[in-house]
Amino acid sequence: MGLSRVKNRKICVVTTTRADYGLLFWLLKEIDDDPELELSLIATGMHLSSEFGSTVNEIENDGFHIDMRIEMLLSSNSEIGIVKSMGVAMISLADALQKIEPDIVVILGDRFEIVPVALAAVVFKIPVAHIHGGETSQGAIDEAFRHAVTKMASIHFPANDTYRNRILQMGEPPELTFNFGAPGLDSIYRLPMFNKQELEESLQFRLDGTVALVTFHPVTVESGTALVQVNNLLKAIEETDIRAVFTKANADADGSIINARLAEFCQNGPDNFKLFDSLGQKRYLSCMKNLDLMLGNSSSGLIEAPSFRLPVVNMGDRQKGRMRAANVIDVGNSIAEIKSGIERAISTDFRKSIETMVNPNDVFQDGNTSRRIKEQLKIVEISEKMLKKEFRDIL
Repeated sequence: MGLSRVKNRKICVVTTTRADYGLLFWLLKEIDDDPELELSLIATGMHLSSEFGSTVNEIENDGFHIDMRIEMLLSSNSEIGIVKSMGVAMISLADALQKIEPDIVVILGDRFEIVPVALAAVVFKIPVAHIHGGETSQGAIDEAFRHAVTKMASIHFPANDTYRNRILQMGEPPELTFNFGAPGLDSIYRLPMFNKQELEESLQFRLDGTVALVTFHPVTVESGTALVQVNNLLKAIEETDIRAVFTKANADADGSIINARLAEFCQNGPDNFKLFDSLGQKRYLSCMKNLDLMLGNSSSGLIEAPSFRLPVVNMGDRQKGRMRAANVIDVGNSIAEIKSGIERAISTDFRKSIETMVNPNDVFQDGNTSRRIKEQLKIVEISEKMLKKEFRDIL
């Protein structure tokens, strides 16, 4: 199972969140449209949670057939809840992989939900293709998850050469480690964006004045800091007199604390602030195109926002270690530091300084990263050898 070449190679893609689905969208289309490939799609994690907008419906509305839905999230997003969720996923994935019998399993990123996918695939001897390996986010437990998945994966698609070199340093084979850039950037070339008026109508929120896109997640290696940090962020927003479109934090430990505070804040200021369970890929990218700055600690500020030359105020250590483009302003978590970052981000001088910057994750600048990944998945030779791991000794 999993190592035999079939006429139509079956590619199983697992999506766990609104974020990874947006980045995987064009790859899913490429696989689904290729007559020599068969797409098998598993939706799990936050997609199936009403708390996060039941984004599984967006997948179906986009025309994709979901082969299996795997419920894994428990009602608690504490540490014990997350560990138990991973255990639930492992049990269900055993049945899913046995039933689907894919030739390759594709996963993206670094969240806890993808770890049981990789573990199960390794046991079934199914090669794993991992997208966005080699990165680092030292303020999150995702750091360990990402690198563990890299060692379980056989085929790698990092977003730039720096990340590719890290994967090679970990002992992975150069001939199976491909730098085509970040696939999520394909949407910037292929997806028609809303203009400002259309975006206002879609959001049902006026966009006059200075408006920020705010995405803030808990720093999962710092226990008990979420409420203080989100309160400081909200206070800085108030004191700089900007307006904001908020998206909910992910289903990490303490994510519910952040979301409850954001809901309260927006409810008390509905003319100036609005919270969304999920914006969806088109609205999220359209916010990057039309709004004035981005706040928080999301990786999208470092990966997608540079393509829009959007100023990003990146808080704290969650993204520490990731490559930065010139649009990113790193600040601490104090009110004063966040305010200072906001003031710099909206200044004319800063905006002018990034007018000609290039996104380091956009290797070919043509919107065809997903197509290149698909072609490699289609032609890569599947053998027992790719499942055998080696060290690269430092002499």
